[in-house]
Amino acid sequence: MRSALRRRLLQAARTDALATLDGDTWRSRCLHCRRVLAVRANGEALGSTSLEHVVPSAWFGRRAAAALTARVGEDADDPRNLALACAPCNHGKGCSHDARGPGDERAREVVAALLDARLARWREPARD
Repeated sequence: MRSALRRRLLQAARTDALATLDGDTWRSRCLHCRRVLAVRANGEALGSTSLEHVVPSAWFGRRAAAALTARVGEDADDPRNLALACAPCNHGKGCSHDARGPGDERAREVVAALLDARLARWREPARD
């Protein structure tokens, strides 16, 4: 697994108010379905854990998504835009709402609701 992906998975876990560190493993819940997910302290995703870009990376720079991207600092890899999701939910969102793009009103609504959920779970990262 690439080190950048491991770093982002850890950012998502450390800034998730539902996440707890149990020994050497972070445990949290899928942003979509609330399935229990786990990430090792070294950033290795366990089981079906995957990294969710709540506002899809491809939407950044698109006028129709400007209000959403502004909420996460105009950076797709901003920790506020990163969440843990199970692979089936992440894949489903990617193939449906993300793929339709920000010009689709329903896609914007779904992404906005997920972003609200992510920001409601936001926790300031601890100082290392």
